[in-house]
Amino acid sequence: MTARPRPTAALFTVAALAALAVCCTQAFAAATVAPLPPSAYTTRAVCPSPSPGHATCLALALVAQTAQARAHTHPLGVAAASLSSTPSPAAGDFGLRPQDLHSAYALPTSATGTQTIALVDAYNDLSAEADLETYSTEFGLPRCTTESGCFKKVNQNGETSDLPFPQTPTILTAQETLCDGSEADETTKKQEEREEACFAVEEAEGWSVEISLDIETAHAVCQNCHIALVEAASTSYADLESAENAAAGLGADEISNSWGGPECVEGECVSDSSAFNHPGVVITASAGDDGYRNWLEEPRSSAANFPASSPQVVAVGGTRLGLGSDGEWAGESVWNDGGKSAGRRDGHGATGGGCSSQFAAQPWQLNVADWSAVGCASKRAVADVSADADPYSGLAIYDSSPECETSYEEENAKKEVVEHVVHWCTVGGTSLASPLIASTFALAGGANGVEYPAETLYENAAKSPGSLHDVTAGSNGECASPFDEATGLPSCTTAAEAKASCASQLICLAGTGYDGPTGVGTPDGLSAFQPNTSEASPGSSEKGTHEPPAGPGEAGAGGGQGAGAGSSSAGTSTSKPPPATTSAVAAAQSVQLSGLALTPKALIALNTSRPRIDQLGFTFTINLATHVRVSLEKRVASHGHARWQAVTRPLTIAAVTGRNSRRLSGRGVLSSGSYHLTLTPAHGAARSISLKIG
Repeated sequence: MTARPRPTAALFTVAALAALAVCCTQAFAAATVAPLPPSAYTTRAVCPSPSPGHATCLALALVAQTAQARAHTHPLGVAAASLSSTPSPAAGDFGLRPQDLHSAYALPTSATGTQTIALVDAYNDLSAEADLETYSTEFGLPRCTTESGCFKKVNQNGETSDLPFPQTPTILTAQETLCDGSEADETTKKQEEREEACFAVEEAEGWSVEISLDIETAHAVCQNCHIALVEAASTSYADLESAENAAAGLGADEISNSWGGPECVEGECVSDSSAFNHPGVVITASAGDDGYRNWLEEPRSSAANFPASSPQVVAVGGTRLGLGSDGEWAGESVWNDGGKSAGRRDGHGATGGGCSSQFAAQPWQLNVADWSAVGCASKRAVADVSADADPYSGLAIYDSSPECETSYEEENAKKEVVEHVVHWCTVGGTSLASPLIASTFALAGGANGVEYPAETLYENAAKSPGSLHDVTAGSNGECASPFDEATGLPSCTTAAEAKASCASQLICLAGTGYDGPTGVGTPDGLSAFQPNTSEASPGSSEKGTHEPPAGPGEAGAGGGQGAGAGSSSAGTSTSKPPPATTSAVAAAQSVQLSGLALTPKALIALNTSRPRIDQLGFTFTINLATHVRVSLEKRVASHGHARWQAVTRPLTIAAVTGRNSRRLSGRGVLSSGSYHLTLTPAHGAARSISLKIG
């Protein structure tokens, strides 16, 4: 085994940037610069292909193919405001930024309570915390460090000591030196040692990029969430599943798995999903980067990916995301830039999926309206939900390993050309989509008492279709024609891909409602990720939010408030329990909260022009003593989308059996608008009151 070559660094030159800027200014009347086509790029998998019994990470790095691409900033599906002489991650030169994810998916930046997102990966990333610090500084995010209690790194047993290879920089350097040694006159034992060193270094450096993508995506989406990095000793399923159990043992609210492999390889199938059976924890898993039933894989397995096929997880597919000039959502399609020519894989990959051969579908999946058209009979279908994954619309990440290097040249004051090397690169794959969805759940409060939170997505998709972006274009099926080298895209039509791969069934073809490649859709605010606590009819919610039932003040009934001109009118209504479902019934049987109402003093205060937060008192009855989380959110508009934003930090109270009376804390005031007061008991269903002030 020869020493592995380092990736070729992209080169930005001032002269090329200036020439391109002139060209593009003449070509486009608008002040923006159009992105280059996919033909200017290719991708590379950052981790090696898995061997039997092992998984691989599912991150794909974008690689410039042409001189123009190497000189072009913003090499994505988003137009740039201008070209700069010095590449800047904060300007969007290396991929999507945190603010792009928030504007595209109408997400808040912080969770209303303490949420811990665990990222399960393999090998030890020596610079994980330092790289996250650099990323946070670049984008102005809150710091997330071990010292502050926000960041934690543990091994597959949940321990902070005895981390996997490489334990120290010295150990890594020693293995790199051994790998780069000469092959001449080596003994068989020496050759084996060198091959083992090269394999370990290659795996560790690839997973280093994966780890950076995971933790930086999680921090970008949920900026006050705690992060737990759980590192498996190897890529074996045994080690990764031990890390999964350790993540749950740490008390993580969400666990993201950006790794996987075909559930069946050479006749041997993974049929035990018990490591992912942690009721009440959101567990996400990437659907894969090799298309429907891994058709891009060599050798081909013709199987869906595990652990995405596990019935206990939220399987996450991938899309190509389009953004408008103001960063708003401008459409999504199934990510499929896969192709083959001359017996090799080309293009940017494709979102995984397919029917499981090992696991049965959960009731909420079987109950989707178009299930008979999916084509999986009673078997589990991948995916459940989806998010951006195409490397062409990938995320800018920072990783200090050689796997993520970009060079550019700059002329200094002395007219000398100076070369700079930065460790920023553009990364996609369903490895991006999985932590993005896990973090969206974190923003929504986690599982919220639901055993398997995929059920929440299906219920909300049925009751409030507008709560998700329904992706209806594209297929992740196989393109049998040669890859189009001129355009950088598959040469097949969507219809041809779907017909050849899955007989045009929805398991590999996007359509209205549920489909295999994208599940129930992509995030549009948080409402689809929160248990539905009202009986709103389908389509009643506005885009990007779930509107609580109208209260007396909103309906114009007066509600006994007697509000006059120039004063505030406060309307309230309590939501009814959600319809009985498999997990909701199990969660609500033990603890039942009822009789939620505002106190008379609160009603009087809310009828003034600017009531204080600490005047908001409420009463409720509960059948068992337990902790209850109280949150207050306001409906706000952002880039044409409506969403719920936390007004105060959530309050956790120790409720006693029977009637309870409490009030919020804080000296701030409540301005005009719609509010949502929600009480969520441990192991019970949430109840809400809707308020309208002004």
